[in-house]
Formats: sequence, C-alpha cells, structure tokens
Amino acid sequence: MSRVSLAASAVKSSFANFNLSAGEPLTPGRIRIELLAGLTVALALVPEAVAFAFVAGVHPLVGLYAAFIVGLITALIGGRPGMISGATGALAVVMVALVAQHGVEYLFATVVLMGLIQIFVGIMKWGKFIRLVPHPVMLGFVNGLAIVIFLAQMTQFKVPGSVVNTGHGMSSGEWLSGLPMLVMLGLVALTMVIVWGMPKLTKAVPAPLAGIGIVAVIVIAFGIDVPRVGDLASIEGGLPQFHIPSVPLTLETFWIILPYAGILAAIGLIESLLTLNLVGDITNKRGGASQESIAQGIANTVTGFFGGMGGCAMIGQSMINVKSGGRTRIAGIAAALFLLAFIVVASPLIEQIPLAALVGVMFMVVIGTFAWNSLMIMRKVPLTDAFVIILVTAVTVMTDLAIAVVVGVIVSALAYAWQNATRIHANRAVESDGTKVYKIRGPLFFGSTEGFSELFTPYEDPDTVVVDFADSRVADQSALQAIEALALKYEEAGKRIQLRHLSKDCHYLLSKAGHLIVDSDDDPDYQIAVDYGVRTGILAAGH
Repeated sequence: MSRVSLAASAVKSSFANFNLSAGEPLTPGRIRIELLAGLTVALALVPEAVAFAFVAGVHPLVGLYAAFIVGLITALIGGRPGMISGATGALAVVMVALVAQHGVEYLFATVVLMGLIQIFVGIMKWGKFIRLVPHPVMLGFVNGLAIVIFLAQMTQFKVPGSVVNTGHGMSSGEWLSGLPMLVMLGLVALTMVIVWGMPKLTKAVPAPLAGIGIVAVIVIAFGIDVPRVGDLASIEGGLPQFHIPSVPLTLETFWIILPYAGILAAIGLIESLLTLNLVGDITNKRGGASQESIAQGIANTVTGFFGGMGGCAMIGQSMINVKSGGRTRIAGIAAALFLLAFIVVASPLIEQIPLAALVGVMFMVVIGTFAWNSLMIMRKVPLTDAFVIILVTAVTVMTDLAIAVVVGVIVSALAYAWQNATRIHANRAVESDGTKVYKIRGPLFFGSTEGFSELFTPYEDPDTVVVDFADSRVADQSALQAIEALALKYEEAGKRIQLRHLSKDCHYLLSKAGHLIVDSDDDPDYQIAVDYGVRTGILAAGH
C-alpha cells in the first residue's frame, strides 16, 4: 500500500469512528445537558482565546478563529468525546518568537506544516508512546506550563505602546506605576475573587465569564480609564475566510518554519494526549491516541488556511466541560458553534473587556493548572522523582514543553536503568559433588553487565560451575555479550561452565557460549531486544 493510500485509510478511519453520542442514548435530557455544557465552555473560551492571541502577538481574531475551527474539527473526529481543543498558551509562547521575527503569515504556514506533522504521527501510530511519560514528568509539565502562562501576563502590566516583543513571551518597556498600577492590580484581584467565589454561590454562570462581565460593567459604569481589548485591536469579524499563507514557496521558507512546526506539533500532541488520558480517567473510557493525533493534525492544517493560530487540547476547558456534564461530541460541537456566534454577533461587547479582567482570569488558570500537591509530596517521593519534577518545570520555563518532557523522560529512564542495574546479584551454593552454582537474580541488560561480571571468580572457582538464570532475564545484546565474555573467561581458566534456564532466543544468539547451555523443560520463553540482522547472520552460520 502506498503512503498516499495509507494516509487516506487512516483519515477515513478517523471519520468512520465518529460517534455523536459516544455510545450514550441521545435523550432530550442528555441533549440539554450537552448544549448547556457547550455554552459554558464557549463563554469561557472567549477571554482565553483573546488572551492567548495577545500572548502570541497576533490579532485577537486569529485566536478566536483557531478556537472555533480546532474545537469544531476535534469535537467531530477526535479520539475522546468530552475533550475541548482551541488556542492554548503552551503554543502561544512558542509562536511569539516566529511572529516577532517573520510576521503572522509565516505563522499560518507553520500551523499548516504543524498539522501535517501531526497527521503523520497519527498515521504511524506514535501517539501510543505517551504512556512512557512518567507521573513526575507530568507534574513538572503542568507546573512549567502554569509558570509560563503567568510570566506571559506580565506584558499587560507595561505602559501601552512601550511594549516590545523580545521573542520569548517577555517584553521590554516601562512598567505601570502609581495609580494606574494600583487600579490594574485592584481589578485583577477583583476578577480573581469573583472567579473563586462564584462557584460557591451558583454554577449557572461560568465563573470566568462572571468575573470578566462584572469587572467590565464596573469599568464601563464608572468610566475607569484602563486598557481594554478594543484599545489593542478591533475583534469585529465575520466567518473565517479561506486564505493561502502569503509566504514565498521556497526551501528557505521551509527551513524557517520547520523548527517551529516541529516544536508546536510535539507540544500540541503531548498536551492533547495527556488531556486524553486525564479525561479518560474521569469518564472511565479509553480514547484513541492515534485518532486524536490525526484529528489534531487535520484541525491545525485547516486552521492555517483560515487565518487561525492553531491549537491543541485544553486541559482547563476539558475539565469545565466534563464537570458540566459534557460526555458526548455534542458539547464540543456546540461550544465551537456558540463561539462563532459570539465572533459574528457580540464583537462590540467583547471589545469593551478590560485587559485587567483577562489577566485575572489567566492568573486563575495558572492557579488551577499548577500541581500544588507536587510541593507537598516533594519530601515523600524518591529523590530522583523530586529532581525530575523540578527539572521538567525549569526546562519548560527556559525552553519549551516538548524539550522539557523529552528531557524528563530521558532522565527518568536513566534513573530507572540505574536502579535496575544495581539489582543484579547472585546467590552462591556448592553442591555435594563440588559444583559451584551461581543463581542470578535481577535483570541482565546493558546497565548491569559490569556488575554481572564482578559476581564471578573464574580462577578461584572449582572445576565445574553452573550459572542459573531462572530468576533473571536477559534483556539485550549487551547482556548476551557479557555471557559470552564470562564463558570465555572460564574456558581460558580451564574450568567447565554450564548455563541453565536461558530462553530459546539466547540459544540461537549465543555464538560462542551456545554449546554450554543446558536444555530444560522449564526454560523461560521471552523475546529479547536484539539486532535481528545479527540473529539472522548467526542462524545462517549454523549457530
């Protein structure tokens, strides 16, 4: 099958798996709950999409269109009903450098390439590797994300007109001072108090919307002179229009956008697949990682051609949806359509929103995103896990989420390998006929081969030695090489050595020590990670 046919088959599979009700009967009561959940999500999406657009340094409509298109497509064909996708801060803080250096048209081209990369990942079914992300890495991931979003809000505390993008989400310029700073801080604090307290009074209105609405009414009613959304740019707009990114179709352009597209694709998939697992845990349903990857890719590819900044799954909005009762695709579809209605009809109202209210909402997002329990358990978890949490958090703030997660996984894997390397040991016994038996315990792999070789004393042992691997496992080619080297040492010392309880794989792969293996009915049967080219060569040689 050609790659084109494979891609078409994978995309067709995503649409074939579309199930509006996710297995639940669509009763009038269920539809009402789903629509209300969608409305709640849409109302909360408006300020966040606008705020993330500001973070990325693009027009607010670029964020709103992305929230609509990405949200709609992923709701239709995503891997988990109940998830909400849209413009996110994790992507925005990466986009700001590209926009500052090359302009928004390059961003649109990057989003298209980002989507194509994600589709490829889905077709190759690489999304399954998200299961390799350890819990400490996830904690560091969300903590770093919260800090990055918090730092990005500092721009709003600068004097309007003096703010300049530095390419890292930060900005230079003069800080507000005196009364303007106090007013700004006061409105931010008021928004946060409303968002915190509203759920305790009623859940009929989303808390973020209530905070923005109340603060906006106060600012407008009392004529408080503070920066508003309309002071930055008009967000009035109609339906998103098809638009091919205005960039030179050259290799130079490709090399400019490729690094950003790769990072954005990785971040988007990591956050989306982590959200997929989180929503699955809450709803007790498993989602399709590959299907979600393809859906995210299609959504971003389309978004890039309709003037959107791209996006991914939103942990906060997904939690709002699930806690509001959203369990099917209807809620996500409704949220996207409601959001489009807001863009077309309610733009004059949105332009009156004070920036302080947006900052207050984002600060509450930060508080809700940060894993505060990680601070409490830091002294209780192993030192390595605590180090990984801090490391991933720091790398996230200093670079980006994708690099941070990769670094965290590598460090966790190395720590795990080291811990297993120290587990190798042997129980020694001498039988009545003078034979010395080494009963190996613990995994034998590249990290434990040195410790394995140190267990034996070939020149001091009796003439007959038995090495029993019943309580061990030979894991890789390095382990096989260590066994070969051990057998050679005993042969050079003129001693007879027998190898017991090795799998059939080891029988075939041990070229020199294979004749020393003692067959037994209770030999283990497991596959070891080896170079099958080596194995084929050994078999061809008659070993």
